Amino acid sequence: MHPGLRKAPLIAVAALAISTAAQAQDFTFKLHHFLGAKAPAQTEMLEPWARAVEERSGGRVKIEIFPAMTLGGRPPELIQQVRDGVVDLVWTVNGYTPGSFPRSEVFGLPTVFKNDPVATNLALHDLFESDLAEEYKGVEVMFLHVHAGMGIHMRDIPVRRPSELAGTKLRIPSRTGVWIIEALGAIPVAMPVPDLPPSLQKGVVDGALIPWEIIPPLKIHEQTDYQIEGFEKERFGTVVFQVSMNKRRWDGLPEEIQQAFRDASSRDWWGDVGRIWRTTDDFGIKFATDQGNIHVTLNEEETQAFRTALAPVVGRWIEEVSSQGIDGAALVRKARGQIAVNSRAN
Repeated sequence: MHPGLRKAPLIAVAALAISTAAQAQDFTFKLHHFLGAKAPAQTEMLEPWARAVEERSGGRVKIEIFPAMTLGGRPPELIQQVRDGVVDLVWTVNGYTPGSFPRSEVFGLPTVFKNDPVATNLALHDLFESDLAEEYKGVEVMFLHVHAGMGIHMRDIPVRRPSELAGTKLRIPSRTGVWIIEALGAIPVAMPVPDLPPSLQKGVVDGALIPWEIIPPLKIHEQTDYQIEGFEKERFGTVVFQVSMNKRRWDGLPEEIQQAFRDASSRDWWGDVGRIWRTTDDFGIKFATDQGNIHVTLNEEETQAFRTALAPVVGRWIEEVSSQGIDGAALVRKARGQIAVNSRAN
């Protein structure tokens, strides 16, 4: 056999490998976020989602994740970074830019969100096109989600009633969170969650309203003694997050690549994200109690006292968004109703 004929298959294989490698680099995206690489938000949510997009694209997409603001800036700047095209994708807290996503805020209100992140995520999905989409200008939303809800973390006060929070300084990440703190008679201190550990250590704040999930990655158990939640895991509101792409980048993608993102970001995925956050939240509180922290669960009567104290927050939100031409009362009814529908379905 002619030597050249023997080489031909090898050349073909090599050419195919080169072609495949080149194809794999067709579309590379930078995803920027504010927590560390080992946080469950990355390992349990962002990484699986990115791999799903890559697989559905047939290897034509590569998503590179940049945690802990490694591409520069502060967490509140993430939404502007993606709108400006400085990065392709972000995972961020809507509340880091107060007032920018007023309609979506309804899902974080106390007594609207109680304890079901799966049902709430599905409600976000179901009401997105009809009620929320217009406030996401400049981005293409991949998915929205909430965390498992805000529990109370205290340095040294085993809180069982709202009056015990009077005069304390509590960290919160959003404007509705500020209203929650004020309704409880405490002093709100706004900061991104990565700033919380040193603030607790130095006594800048006495506690915080955050989920249990964040305890292990930020070592919150080392700065607090008590984690407090309501009856049957009821929480004091929650926070809405988004994973979004720069709109111009999205519009420039071929239909089949857009479809890969859509398939990985299906309604089922929005629900799965709620399950991920519930599971990681359960792990977080177990981690804290295993380290000696005390998990305080309020009884029904104590929980009702918090509900009563926080009820005005919903009215304040309705009044605030109504001044912007938004029917806040209707959104509250829709959000509560859709959460209830999805809670029964799951």
